[in-house]
Amino acid sequence: MEVWLVLAVLAGAVVLFVTEKLPVDVVALLVLSSLLVLGLVTPREALSGFSSQATITVAAMFVLSAGLQRSGALLVVGEALGRIKWSWLFALVMMGVIAFVSAFVNNTAAVAVFLPLVIAAAAANRRSPSKFLIPLSYAAQFGGVCTLVGTSTNLLVDTLARQLGREGFELFEFAPLGVVFVGVGIVYMLFAQRFLLPDLGVPEPGDSGHGSGWLTELLVSERSPALGQRASDAIPQELHDAHLLEVIRNRQRAPAPQSEVLQAGDRLLLRGNWEQLDKLRKQLKLDFEPAAIGYDGAHPGEERIHAEVMIAPGSHLAGHSLSSMRFAHTYRARVHGLQRSRGLLRSALDEVPLMVGDVMLVDTSEKSLAALRREPGLVVLGQRAQQRIDWRRASVSALVLAAVIGVAAAGLLPIVASALLGCIALVVFRCLDTDEAYAAIDWRVIVLLAGVLPLGIALQNSGGADWMAQQAIKVIGPFGPVATLAAIYLLTAVMTEVMSNNAAGVLVVPIAIAAADSLGVDSKPMLVAVAFAASTSFATPVGYQTNTMVYTAGGYRFLDFIKIGVPLNLVFWIMAIVLIPLYFPFHPA
Repeated sequence: MEVWLVLAVLAGAVVLFVTEKLPVDVVALLVLSSLLVLGLVTPREALSGFSSQATITVAAMFVLSAGLQRSGALLVVGEALGRIKWSWLFALVMMGVIAFVSAFVNNTAAVAVFLPLVIAAAAANRRSPSKFLIPLSYAAQFGGVCTLVGTSTNLLVDTLARQLGREGFELFEFAPLGVVFVGVGIVYMLFAQRFLLPDLGVPEPGDSGHGSGWLTELLVSERSPALGQRASDAIPQELHDAHLLEVIRNRQRAPAPQSEVLQAGDRLLLRGNWEQLDKLRKQLKLDFEPAAIGYDGAHPGEERIHAEVMIAPGSHLAGHSLSSMRFAHTYRARVHGLQRSRGLLRSALDEVPLMVGDVMLVDTSEKSLAALRREPGLVVLGQRAQQRIDWRRASVSALVLAAVIGVAAAGLLPIVASALLGCIALVVFRCLDTDEAYAAIDWRVIVLLAGVLPLGIALQNSGGADWMAQQAIKVIGPFGPVATLAAIYLLTAVMTEVMSNNAAGVLVVPIAIAAADSLGVDSKPMLVAVAFAASTSFATPVGYQTNTMVYTAGGYRFLDFIKIGVPLNLVFWIMAIVLIPLYFPFHPA
């Protein structure tokens, strides 16, 4: 009965992770509670995820990454990239740098820093950013597999393996194999960057380069020539990429917006190319609706600028609307437009629940823009007023991170202890204050890790993992451990494309260990396959957080990821089958 109950919880978790009907952290807590209520884990086991080495180390690495990010240390690298004139060399150096940085710094944070820098550098040299942003995301994933702290998934696999009685991994144990993957991945992307990636043009100075698909809301003023006209007739025919979605009057949508006769005070919900939307606004003397956005604290005569701001993974803004969080009042910035790569928005601008990857076109001041840059849940994609480098904080942050890695690599302290000491050092040396340190942690990831770890324990304790492994061995086992490793890698890779990479890792690790035991081989090769497959997701823009970030910023289509990512996934799969047994033998000496 325990086996079937665990498998039922597992099936429910998979469905919820794949369908995304609930946030991943809520699903994780639901899984934890179900296991506890059904008596499948003890209270101690249920809460063990919150005290696990993986959870605490990941939280500490978020803080250490923030020390580098907030000090502007990585901007030095970005400025150097902008001086490279040859496109192929720019791509090569950029991927090499981001891969190296991502081996030690949370790769989502690294991409958040490099994203506007790469856009600015590409535009400055009259190159299309769309040729470089997918390589940026993929290279961050390449680098993450090189060390134990490169991704949260690596730490998760290590922790779960230790909890299940297996030998864990050293800090640089992945490195020899990971460097090979990085090299092959960069060579592949140099080819793909030239022949497979779309060229979507060079953005104008101050623009991030994607101008289509904006949702905006404009007020019909008393001086507008559109008064008394039908809405469909008011939009000039030459503005073919400015589409009317809704007419909102007294907070109510008109039943037939195209045939509605416009009145003063009507709000028009429009979608299209921003240049054409702005022309429409000027021709019809429409205004941005201040009541829909809120007070922004603007001072008369203060210079205003437009900037594009993305909702970053882990942002506390995700799931909230502009009105519910009083965005304009909080950030002193008015949102003039909203862009989303997936789905068609038809709600009033201030009522749209924000999602990761959404880009807001904000009207703000230089001072307020600097505050937006400091907000960990936002990524400013514009080129203006880049963050200044604080050399003292940058130097101290880099030295602290180097000391954390060095102490752990030398075996003087466990990585969790050295990482925690590093966090304390950043606060003591005032590279971060305590509020910044807490804000740097993506608590959704922490809750996800803590919530799903007990599922792995329940799968192992109940015999569910053994049962699933036995069913797989009946089919694959006769072909030997290499075929089993290939199947485990492929299963993890497919799951990672449609659900959280951490969730995929937790679900497959117990099965991988049970399969290794059934075959009488060492479990390490199987665990490496899980870690590498879960940390490299290329085929969809939603399979990994960095993909989601560049998907919107680069103006890509879903098909671009499939066209480039599927072959790369297959290349990595073949490499894993051939190389993992060489670096991690099934029968170690």
